[in-house]
Amino acid sequence: MVGGRARARSPRQMTQDPEAWPEHPSPDPGAEAVRQIARTLTRALADGGLSLRAAAAGSGVNRQAIADLLAGRSWPDVATVARLTAFTQESLWPRTGATGRTGTH
Repeated sequence: MVGGRARARSPRQMTQDPEAWPEHPSPDPGAEAVRQIARTLTRALADGGLSLRAAAAGSGVNRQAIADLLAGRSWPDVATVARLTAFTQESLWPRTGATGRTGTH
């Protein structure tokens, strides 16, 4: 499996409080990125008054895949995030990692 054993658990399960998804951060950088994507997407859909069905139709992403991303049950791939970004016109990818650092390598 791509991502190794870490992806055997859902992003939601990798947060400090899975019941409070997506409000509590995760120490895992991948799960933290998915959490931030879910928060931003939730806000974009609410601000646009969009349902999951409308988001699916407009983005070409399966409605259940969007629901699973928002609930923290799945690891979205780059194509999914790109399609949802194009549809919402909102930058979904987090600007910083779990550490809050920005910068170059």
